[in-house]
Amino acid sequence: MKRIFNVGLIGFGLSGRVFQAPFLTLVEGFVLKKIRSTSEENIQIARARYPQAQIVGHVNDIFQDESIDLVIVASSSYTHFELAKEALLAGKHVVVEKPFTTTTAEADELIQLAKDRQRTLTAFQNRRWDSDFKTVRKVIESGLLGNLVEYEAHFDRFRNFLKPNTWKEEDLPGSGMLYDLGSHLIDQALCLFGLPKELSCDLRIQREGGRVIDNFRLVLQYPALRVTLRAGMLVREAGPRYTLLGDQGSFLKFGLDVQEETLVAGILPTDKPDEEWGKEPEELWGRLNTDYKGMHLVGKIESEQGHYKGYFQNLYNALIGEEELEVKPEQARNIIRVIELAIKSSQEQRTVTFE
Repeated sequence: MKRIFNVGLIGFGLSGRVFQAPFLTLVEGFVLKKIRSTSEENIQIARARYPQAQIVGHVNDIFQDESIDLVIVASSSYTHFELAKEALLAGKHVVVEKPFTTTTAEADELIQLAKDRQRTLTAFQNRRWDSDFKTVRKVIESGLLGNLVEYEAHFDRFRNFLKPNTWKEEDLPGSGMLYDLGSHLIDQALCLFGLPKELSCDLRIQREGGRVIDNFRLVLQYPALRVTLRAGMLVREAGPRYTLLGDQGSFLKFGLDVQEETLVAGILPTDKPDEEWGKEPEELWGRLNTDYKGMHLVGKIESEQGHYKGYFQNLYNALIGEEELEVKPEQARNIIRVIELAIKSSQEQRTVTFE
């Protein structure tokens, strides 16, 4: 029999409802036992989708339940540290939605606490399992482009107004695009290339009346490679999501992984055959133009299948000791360090050394 891990989910907004619960419950061995939510609309959705789960109104209903093995913190960013710390002190394994914390000091404290308590701690960097990123990673590792000299990744949106009644538009710790979408872009870059030698960043508030960063341009410098990460809220006509330039050729990838759009539309992974979930249409396949082993190759590269189930399957396998944890807490901590240095670079208008 599979070992069972009872799960308590704190938060049932976009993260918990759309990106986490539908995939957690696909993994045999995870049982969603409790959901903490105070939104009546979300409570009704939770009851309909997960009738086996108890809906609770306070985090202590999860922390004090000795049958809960794993806590997922999917609440507002500024609450991540305190809730993750409470969960670890209660003896639980912990998944923290990105951003992992708001400072590296907080991240270091959580990592040490998890070691002391001998508990697994990780961050929800699910976009390592995006179709487009998996494809980009495969192209880089294949050597098709020769020596990579430039990598640019975008995570753009278009919303020229301030969204009402949300903490994400308030000047709170962990708010703004650098912490939000930037966490994904930085994580992907560090997965591919490791820690940079130095970095520079330009942070802006572009929407009228805005109080949080809604545009950034972050450049990570490596010995023979420049990595540019960009995101903005005023991008109505999107360019390439990924641009890869090598000394033998180029690869351009347009469009965003289809899982988010599918999930927001209310379609769950259980509504499609597993082999069809996260498959990109041909019009989103990336374009390759390169010389490789004496051949000039021009055409499309079929996108890899995206599936966020992979995150939770790896987590389960790591908990039972069968796999190495993919998203290590130290990696999540390094993302926050990059963000801290990016803020410093923007404030001081200079390039800073990674340290």
